[in-house]
Amino acid sequence: MIKVAFDLGSLIISGPVESLQPVATLLRWDDRIDAFRAEARHYAPIVLALHRARTPYEDRARAFEPRSFRPRGDHAPRPHQKKAFEAWVQAEGRGVVVLPTGAGKTLIARMAITRTQRDTLILAPTINLVQQWHDQLGQAFGERIGMLGGGEYELQPITVSTYDSAYMHMERIGNRFGLLICDECHHLPAATTRLAALMCVAPYRLGLTATPERTDGGEEDLFNLLGPLLYRCEITDLEGEFLAPYRLEEVPVILDEDERQAYDAAYAHYREFARATGVSFSKPNGWSQFIMVCGRSREGREAMAAYRLQKRLARASRAKLRMVWSLLRRHRHERALLFTDDNDTAYAIGETFFLPVITHKTKISERSRFLEGFRAGEFPFLVNSRVLNEGIDLPEVSVGIIVSGSGSIREHVQRLGRLLRPRAGKQAILYELVSQDTAETFTSKRRRQHAAYQREEG
Repeated sequence: MIKVAFDLGSLIISGPVESLQPVATLLRWDDRIDAFRAEARHYAPIVLALHRARTPYEDRARAFEPRSFRPRGDHAPRPHQKKAFEAWVQAEGRGVVVLPTGAGKTLIARMAITRTQRDTLILAPTINLVQQWHDQLGQAFGERIGMLGGGEYELQPITVSTYDSAYMHMERIGNRFGLLICDECHHLPAATTRLAALMCVAPYRLGLTATPERTDGGEEDLFNLLGPLLYRCEITDLEGEFLAPYRLEEVPVILDEDERQAYDAAYAHYREFARATGVSFSKPNGWSQFIMVCGRSREGREAMAAYRLQKRLARASRAKLRMVWSLLRRHRHERALLFTDDNDTAYAIGETFFLPVITHKTKISERSRFLEGFRAGEFPFLVNSRVLNEGIDLPEVSVGIIVSGSGSIREHVQRLGRLLRPRAGKQAILYELVSQDTAETFTSKRRRQHAAYQREEG
């Protein structure tokens, strides 16, 4: 008889070789144990193939149980949620759903948990998101919810974890869950993070994201780990009915004359050094090559200093800070979220206008206090450096100000998504401050090349 067992994040399959033909392509021989191994993610196809071939087998791998999860209240899905869930059910409980922020991905997850009735592990990229899932699922099911991450290690039939904590513990807990839900699943294909899905036996899998595309092409790996893209809905499909109506406004910023001269000189300095040393920023390895050559000489270090100076001037010039102040005064009776691409700019804004700032260096307790104060209206404005780009539920926010950003389309979509939680009478607006005649002009054009933004802007 074939025996299937879970062992430190993989499967051990032993038994007569001739009986393993239905699953041979998923196996590899391990001389150390004189048996075959397979990735834990192949548990479902292996067991299903053996069952269909009527090959007797003993399942020692799975440790999850049938459950009777019953959500509280009556939350009827909206049309897009219903279509997404039905697509997942028709795909036998494996695949990725793409919905914009604020479109109700959490309800789809609750529907999946209720449908499968199996121990469930939910993964999220940050501890703030994990806490948000933990609280919402506890209220929805009236169950004690487990948590991994942020110093917590508690397993329950429904458990929420950061991606990092999951892959570190998966060799021990990878057989404990029948349903794996990955929030912001575009994070999953990263080199270490993907181990969380590889080492998990969960036959049912659901990926949730607003932006599955990756610059490294890793979305194909995402679909291999979780299942195919099943349903996609864009912001423009839901705006005004299920998402707040919004307006995008690009705000040109003209540098003061002295900063203009300093910017031009610094930009020319580092670009000339790059040209002289054969560095091409149009190539994939251009930036890493520039860093390498800069570290080899005094001229290189001066070129790097020039690069940083022109970057700082474009991101946080005096003119930009004046514009920030003008917008804050214009929207002084609303809740506004300010986005920056780096910590220094975030801190500069915070110190100039006495505003709370959240960066990746902010302690969890302080971050929670700032978010609670922001939601309650104690702080009308909140500055952050990338850390609030995704996942955090802030329906109070109606104004976003992009002080600086990368060329990432995903980042732009995520920042807009922070403003679109519906609320009666809400009109969202996202400002993008762009230093004119600087590299920011080109960066802004790159990140706005997305179907959701091919519309007339106010």
